[in-house]
Amino acid sequence: MSEIPFLTVAEVASIMGVSKMTVYRLVHSGHLPGIRVGRSFRVTEQAVYEYLRESWQGAEVDGR
Repeated sequence: MSEIPFLTVAEVASIMGVSKMTVYRLVHSGHLPGIRVGRSFRVTEQAVYEYLRESWQGAEVDGR
């Protein structure tokens, strides 16, 4: 487990291009799995890219 790259909320927000509050909402809603470390959260890098891939595949494109 020590080889799994964990990211801070700020790092996740930067990768996704969203605010930190959006990341907190995704974690609290269960859409993005994260773990609590003290008073902060950590998310695996893999979970971020899986969420983005699933969101991209689930997005509808206007007739394209």
